[in-house]
Amino acid sequence: MECFELPALGRVAGSVPLPGSKSISNRLLLLAALSEGTTEIRDLLDSDDTRVMLSALATLGIGLEKVDGQTWRVRGAGGPFPVKQADLFLGNAGTAFRPLTAALALSGGHYKLSGVARMHERPIGDLVDGLRQIGCDVRYLGNEGYPPLAIAPADIELNEPIRVRGDVSSQFLTALLMVLPLIGQEPGGGAVIDVTTELISKPYVEITLNLMARFGVRVEREGWQRFVIPGGQGYRSPGIVHVEGDASGASYFLAAGAIGGGPVRVEGVGRSSIQGDVRFAETLAAMGARITMGDNWIEARAPADGKLKAFDLDLNHIPDAAMTLAVAALFADGPSKLRNIASWRVKETDRITAMATELRKLGATVEEGPDWLGVSPPLTFKANAPIDTYDDHRMAMCFSLAALAGVPVRINDPACVAKTFPDYFERYGRIAAPVIAIDGPSASGKGTVAQRVAQALGFHFLDSGALYRLTALAAIRAGVSIDDEVAIARVAGTLPAEFDGERVLLSGDEVTAAIRVEEVGVGASRVAAMPAVRVALLERQRAYRRFPGLVADGRDMGSVVFPGAQAKVFLTASAAARAERRYKQLIEKGLPANMRTLLQDLQERDARDAARAVAPLRQCEDADRVDTTSMGIDEAVAAVLDIVRRRLPFIN
Repeated sequence: MECFELPALGRVAGSVPLPGSKSISNRLLLLAALSEGTTEIRDLLDSDDTRVMLSALATLGIGLEKVDGQTWRVRGAGGPFPVKQADLFLGNAGTAFRPLTAALALSGGHYKLSGVARMHERPIGDLVDGLRQIGCDVRYLGNEGYPPLAIAPADIELNEPIRVRGDVSSQFLTALLMVLPLIGQEPGGGAVIDVTTELISKPYVEITLNLMARFGVRVEREGWQRFVIPGGQGYRSPGIVHVEGDASGASYFLAAGAIGGGPVRVEGVGRSSIQGDVRFAETLAAMGARITMGDNWIEARAPADGKLKAFDLDLNHIPDAAMTLAVAALFADGPSKLRNIASWRVKETDRITAMATELRKLGATVEEGPDWLGVSPPLTFKANAPIDTYDDHRMAMCFSLAALAGVPVRINDPACVAKTFPDYFERYGRIAAPVIAIDGPSASGKGTVAQRVAQALGFHFLDSGALYRLTALAAIRAGVSIDDEVAIARVAGTLPAEFDGERVLLSGDEVTAAIRVEEVGVGASRVAAMPAVRVALLERQRAYRRFPGLVADGRDMGSVVFPGAQAKVFLTASAAARAERRYKQLIEKGLPANMRTLLQDLQERDARDAARAVAPLRQCEDADRVDTTSMGIDEAVAAVLDIVRRRLPFIN
């Protein structure tokens, strides 16, 4: 089985742009398909579940056009699906299976719907019962109350309120709400849905109502027990719609900030969000986390005293995000209890039992009931716990937080995150992977030392100076003036650079030696002083941060690029010693060199680097200074490794 080895982690910090919400993405796709007109959906989530929905809609005759990676145009059918016979495989995508069942039941065709084995264990009987009440012909092909299903044309009559339970899944109510306008009741008529039990996951129903309104259909609500869809309404495209960032996906990063220091900012959800899972931030605040929020962002820091408070909460309103709280409870100051989470039992797996089983592997004491979970933090976290994920994306993402206890964790079947968040571990690495920043003046030996430290630790390596050298070389080759900041920034922003071990490639050509000549070095120093160039390369540099960790060398790694780096080193040497080293390097490579010229160039470069307006060369207050004037490379590497192991005791 494939697994992902998460290293022991310490402090986390940074910002994370969120992928689009799965719940909103699949709702918008279906509403656009049923509408009159063409809808452009921007920031659509690219995941297994949305691909399932897109494939199904294409099979059912809906015109789809991919504009770019996150934008799709949907040509609506203006009512039921035009294709009247289809066999659809919908994987384990509940947000596709439930609403498509309802829509197809009203489309007047012959359809078969099936999924993976777990989908056939997820109940759908309450939805089928509701559809049969208005005359729909929906039959079970396996176990009663469960997929797979067969659907046939039927005479639809809407004379009485539809009665549906709400205590198993809110998706049954959502499915009925979204498709009932297809019946086409005359003004003065309409459809009524009565919810016969307590409705769970109310915020998800609110999402549905909000999106239906964007497509021109108004729903009247009497508390949470009765929903009325007045007659004479039909879906019409609003033209362009945007998908919010995934609020439940935000929970992992916000919890990471609350556990691992922070600040961690998620971008794409905030005060203006229509998703109820943003209330997860309120729960973290109740645990003592420091939360700030804007219209489109939320930021989390650890409590001022560094310790989260235990909780005893009804989490019916945020069942998905509540899973993150179960793992956050490992870091609380006492036992915590999650209540009213019965819906966990019928998700991608039985999440109550699965969560209890995996928490125990980490050393926690766990109790479970029919609709609750009690978690007592471990006295000592167990290292290298093999976390099983049960083909459940949220299990994988939740348990990634356990590594913040300073112990390595093994996540089995990490690819299951593709259901909703395909690049989760990459984005997590952008805030959580340990960073060692090694800064210093030119020819101080920091590049060689950094590379050796990275090899010793098994970390990735970033030679930031190479990026500036590549920018200078690319500009020279393109005939761009080295003084034209705007043009140089354009070169930097589209730099076709690759790193293959010790080889450096530019547009596929190896330039490892070419970027080390003095003309390029002088050019690199000049372009590095340009604010526009530094902005163009900033995110490119940060993207190198990934698991298991990163060693980055440069002149502003600790001050600007990775200010939250767990270990910072300022590697220096006298100008004379650095000039002598550079002289020897050039002579060994058969390149011309003049000691006096080299010393003068280094002194001038030091002055430029220290005086530049943006990110001047300086030692950070929290950096350890290593003077290598009288050191060999092996001594310098050993000195830096000693600092790293003192600063990051959880690293082997």
